[in-house]
Amino acid sequence: MPLRLISYIDSIVARDPAPRSRWEVLLYPGVWALAGHRIAHALFGARLFFLARVVNHMTRFFTAIDIHPGAKIGRNFFIDHGFVVIGETAEIGDNVTIYQGATLGGTNPTSGQGGKRHPTLGDGVIVSLGAAILGPLNIGAGARIGANAVVTKDVPEGATMVGIPAKQTLVEVKPETQNFVPYGTPCSERFDPSTQRLEILQCEVEILQKRLNQLLEERDAAAARQGAGRQRDGTKGA
Repeated sequence: MPLRLISYIDSIVARDPAPRSRWEVLLYPGVWALAGHRIAHALFGARLFFLARVVNHMTRFFTAIDIHPGAKIGRNFFIDHGFVVIGETAEIGDNVTIYQGATLGGTNPTSGQGGKRHPTLGDGVIVSLGAAILGPLNIGAGARIGANAVVTKDVPEGATMVGIPAKQTLVEVKPETQNFVPYGTPCSERFDPSTQRLEILQCEVEILQKRLNQLLEERDAAAARQGAGRQRDGTKGA
């Protein structure tokens, strides 16, 4: 296999423990969907719009993944399972992962004219299952979009977004959470998408507890300094 293809497959293996060999990855619908999109995108760029659509529809039929030929996609893009929709003006950076049922959707321009209508995803973004990112938004590098979240505003780098509409959680982005974590959660190694809300709440409680402990320590330290100051003043007065 060509070195570039091997590098791409290895990037998928690094994010998915299921395959037992590189050959198995070649059967993934997301890999075939991306291959079809590369062809369709080249035809789209050559203004062969009808042929681009033909390739797009054939790929969608076989993979259940719909990527508009106009979408711009970077290196090592991985769609884990199918039923993903990516709109025409979407732009996706390198090493982005999208799980099943996610949508990069657009907004309907009131003028009826085309334009930038779909989101832009930075490098290393993870979009979890069933999530929807709607409109010409910017999703910062390393951001994580939680399961079934609906994003309607820009997302800063490294943020974890959950809910409808999606809001940023208080999860700390530590060095160890910068690496890929399945389903986009840095909270627990035993993460289960069905318990994501509980996982996030537990993380927030831990962070708030740490902050409370810090404030108590600062208060005690301040009280100790004041006490020492009064004792010195009393000694001087004597």
